Amino acid sequence: MTDTFDVVVAGAGHNSLVAAAYLARAGLRCLVLEARDDIGGDTGSEELTLPGFLHDTCSTAHNLIQASPILAADELGLAAQGLEYLHPDPVVHLPFPDGAWLTMWRDEERTCAELAKFSQRDARAYRAMMADYRQIAPDLGRVRYTPVGYGESSAAVLSRQPGGPRWLRRNAMSAWDVIRAEFEDEHTRAFMLWMSFMTMQLPDRSGTGLLAYSLAYGRQQHSWTLPRGGSAALPQALARVIEGCGGVIVTGTRVSALITDGQRCTGVATESGERYLASKAVLSTIHIKHLVEMAPARAWGEDFLYCVGTWQAGVSMFVSHYATTEPPTFPVDGGSISPVASGTPQSVERMLRLGRDFGAGLIAADDPVLLVLCPTVADPSRAPDGAHTLKVVGFQPYELPGGPERWDEVKEQVSLANLGQLRRYSPGLTDDAILASSVRSPLDLERMNEHNWHGSCHGGDGGPAQSGDLRPVPGWASHRMPIEGLYQTGATTYPGGSVSGAPGRNAATVMLADLGSSLAAAVSGSS
Repeated sequence: MTDTFDVVVAGAGHNSLVAAAYLARAGLRCLVLEARDDIGGDTGSEELTLPGFLHDTCSTAHNLIQASPILAADELGLAAQGLEYLHPDPVVHLPFPDGAWLTMWRDEERTCAELAKFSQRDARAYRAMMADYRQIAPDLGRVRYTPVGYGESSAAVLSRQPGGPRWLRRNAMSAWDVIRAEFEDEHTRAFMLWMSFMTMQLPDRSGTGLLAYSLAYGRQQHSWTLPRGGSAALPQALARVIEGCGGVIVTGTRVSALITDGQRCTGVATESGERYLASKAVLSTIHIKHLVEMAPARAWGEDFLYCVGTWQAGVSMFVSHYATTEPPTFPVDGGSISPVASGTPQSVERMLRLGRDFGAGLIAADDPVLLVLCPTVADPSRAPDGAHTLKVVGFQPYELPGGPERWDEVKEQVSLANLGQLRRYSPGLTDDAILASSVRSPLDLERMNEHNWHGSCHGGDGGPAQSGDLRPVPGWASHRMPIEGLYQTGATTYPGGSVSGAPGRNAATVMLADLGSSLAAAVSGSS
């Protein structure tokens, strides 16, 4: 079978759907092909445990996208497609081994009051950090949603801010350097380290300094933001935009090769032998490690292949999903609290050990650092009446002594260790409260979605060698690939992972410009 479209999109993660939605609004006939049975990639939702319990398979919080033009300006009309976000309060609750706790609230002053329990100086420092970052956040946001080479770099933006030299230095520092300088109490420091780690970048590594500001600021502004009905509500709304503009989405169809005509990519071939031709362009969200296998080596060039060959996966996650009769409930003064989001940083030392354990391939089950999410506290539509979905996220290496296949032998033990740690702070989560479970090791996350290469749900590490104009490959950060007519989006491209929609919007900007149109024309409907 052969069929021709203006643009063929390989993969239906949220970034490729964002790009396809802009392209379709620009009047281009788009075909989106997805290997899995459902669209969304890591923004999917499934009944993983019991019927009626809708679990987010990977992402739950859609924070970064809240400040994007996609939502803030509603450029794609997603609100009319039924997409609605919830902003829970409290934002997150963190208990500590000594019996203390720290709760972040949407009211910044209430959060500062929590910090003041430990240190008045730390409360003042937090308030000052939020105010400082508020001044530069809009400019940095514009950089995120501008393709590389189409505007100022983040360094240029930082340098022209008031206090530019300070921001440049902070950007080059580690999050831990910033936190250690700004805060004095160990509880506050552990809280800020845990928060700065939530994009899976180790907080003691150089180049993470702004994460000490941006992640706390984003949560303070938007909370642990949830799409009503599950993470899949975002890709489903995007699909309605695409199909409403005449686009076609086909699932259960795995792209296995790129079709080239001379030096140009003109379509894709699937495992089942179908060929889909693109008269104008092909857009891929296939992981860069797999994409290079879909065309001859000579088509990419030695430099490109070297950079892909040295790609690093970064931090991988370990996830246990539960269907429960109770949410996690934590004791506080005068009663208890049942938040959507909670976590266990344990201590400064334990947070700083994460990188060492990863590097050594150690399964560290002692006092595990956790992220715990119970979205049904704010969105009861995801489970039967009175019941809850619970996700317990740990951080473990993909590579183990003996190979990643060892995860099949040990994952249940690691899951029990994580649950035991949560029960230390939330003792009401007894065996009777748990109805069913589903455990996903880093290896399972890769099996679930090939884009989770080596268990990384963020496309790969976001360190200095794989960020900015080096992502995915130096010289190829503006979404064009070495093969003419082929473009790349998704978490392996600038600005990287998380649910931001930025790689998708940026790819659409570049493609439309190359095709003689513009993003502005697509948004206005004047294409």
